[in-house]
Amino acid sequence: MVKVLFLVPYPPGESPSQRFRFEQYMETLEAAGISTRIQSFWDLQTWRILYSPGHHTGKAIGILRGVVRRIKSVFMAADFDLIFIHRECTPLGPPVFEWLLAKVLRKKIIYDFDDAIWLPNTSDENKIASVLKWHGKVSAICRWSYRISCGNDYLADFARRFNKNVVVNPTTIDTEHLHNPAHYAPHAASESVVIGWTGTHSTLKYLDPLVPVFQRLEKKYPGRIQFLVIANKAPQLALQHLIFLPWKKETEIQDLLRMDIGIMPLTDDIWAKGKCGFKALQYMALGIPTVTSPVGINTTMVDPAVGFLAGTPGEWEMYLEKLMDAPTLRKQMGAAGRKKVIDQYSVGSNTSTFLSLFE
Repeated sequence: MVKVLFLVPYPPGESPSQRFRFEQYMETLEAAGISTRIQSFWDLQTWRILYSPGHHTGKAIGILRGVVRRIKSVFMAADFDLIFIHRECTPLGPPVFEWLLAKVLRKKIIYDFDDAIWLPNTSDENKIASVLKWHGKVSAICRWSYRISCGNDYLADFARRFNKNVVVNPTTIDTEHLHNPAHYAPHAASESVVIGWTGTHSTLKYLDPLVPVFQRLEKKYPGRIQFLVIANKAPQLALQHLIFLPWKKETEIQDLLRMDIGIMPLTDDIWAKGKCGFKALQYMALGIPTVTSPVGINTTMVDPAVGFLAGTPGEWEMYLEKLMDAPTLRKQMGAAGRKKVIDQYSVGSNTSTFLSLFE
């Protein structure tokens, strides 16, 4: 039996990045004769305060506990055939543990990332940490790795500059057991159309440029429009009909299903090009038509059958209006979007690619 040690940043079940890139495949790995063990850097206690202002002592203690766990992982590594590293072994400093595992212990590393993590992009809540980040380590880890797993072609192109053994392994959706509208009771019919967005505190900034668009829609559709934001931090948006729902894993799908239209605005920059389109995938998998920015992988995922690509405020307003005024079109696009995810971006369609990482 092949044994794989997963060295990951976040506690299992807490991060969308981990849940939808590899945690949802754990049973599949076991069925294929691959034994797994997960060790996170952050423990649950530290994770709960990590992106909150302050708590400097608690965060420092959490870092020390994480480093101790990583030291233990070096001694554990001898019992494993492969080491799967998601993003990095430690969030701060140089790639010491990756070097020990690859160069001293000669372990085969599968290196996985789903963002342009070689670029600086630290949140406002943790500006101090930006000084200690070591973004250049990504290229070094790529060189030392046995195989690299990237979420899209843009990330894969970067990895191939340092290593030829790169697999494009998209972030995928469990369209059977989780993102399946058939498993959830429909929401009560309403005259209002709900335009929704989901994400974390670090991506709330992408909504700001669209506020004038939303304000114009509120005036044009008085009493007929609501804006739903699902996040781990309340947004500060000057809108009359704003609904905020704190993100909860237990109600994640039911909350998403309140949307009639799902949006994914982005700025056209090198960081956003590394995004794997997860918001759009969630909307589409649940039969929700989407309007997204034409950036990165969105231009491949979103075609005229499943949604619209909006590059200017005028296009955002036009396409949102078009969907608001056409319930039948929303239903048709939603059905086409779900089919596309099942065919191209689901756990079922990607299982063979994921398993190939461990050959």
